Amino acid sequence: MRRTAQDMGYFPNAAARTLRMNRSSNIGVLFKNRLAHEYFGEVLEAIWEEAEFHHYDITFLSNHVDEATSYYEHAKRRQCDGVVVQGDFEQSSVQRLVESEIPVVSIDHVYNGRTAILSDNVVSTQEIVRYLHGLGHTRIAFIHGENGNVTRQRVAGFYRGCRECGIEVPNEYVVAGQYHKTEVAREATRQLLACKERPTCILYPDDVSYLGGLAEIENQGLSVPEDISCVGFDGILMCRYLRPNLTTFQQNAQEIGRKATAQLISAIENPKYYVSQVISVSGQVQPGGTVKDLTK
Repeated sequence: MRRTAQDMGYFPNAAARTLRMNRSSNIGVLFKNRLAHEYFGEVLEAIWEEAEFHHYDITFLSNHVDEATSYYEHAKRRQCDGVVVQGDFEQSSVQRLVESEIPVVSIDHVYNGRTAILSDNVVSTQEIVRYLHGLGHTRIAFIHGENGNVTRQRVAGFYRGCRECGIEVPNEYVVAGQYHKTEVAREATRQLLACKERPTCILYPDDVSYLGGLAEIENQGLSVPEDISCVGFDGILMCRYLRPNLTTFQQNAQEIGRKATAQLISAIENPKYYVSQVISVSGQVQPGGTVKDLTK
């Protein structure tokens, strides 16, 4: 019967199916960060692949809604069964969405009562410090991103790692920066290089920011890692082609995107017994050539 209908050019009416199943098989995606960055691109690709595997479509929700329209209304108008929200949105319109009846799973931020998929940001910076300490580094500086849940966790992990290794951190060694901003990282690097006792290693908020730091290091006639060591964060493909290739912490972007989508679909299809949870996804230090071994 189905084959005959297809041969005759008949296809099921999507609107009628939505009414019958009370589902549209459509997932909304709301990203705060720019998808041009490789990490977020990988997360989105994993969301797409997992949704496709479960026969769901994806609709992008603009993150520039006007004051008269909330993200909740936006998602309802697009007939989204659920929404993946990436990032820490401050707008009240996002709160309206996450507090609504629409299933929501967040990435990189915890919204009260909703499932969240997070990189283990505390453990990640702890592991970086342990790795550096194992190579003899005790003067470690940290340029972190702008204030937010992810940054607070990474800073806490940095201090925990230093305490665990018996490393004292001067206040001037921890500098506020911005994610993916090379000029901000360059200025922060200039500030650290001017310290009376210069750090032997600088941690950057992400791999892209490192490029700004590298420019300032070279501008001052210094080299990496002979004069100063550097570590990035994210593990994007670009860092493997730099010379020396960047030592970084590689986040598992594919697993983050896959888990977010799988959890959202479970919440959509099993509303009576789905329980929200916070899920951490681990990564790993990716050794490169930008950290000098001071034990030799």
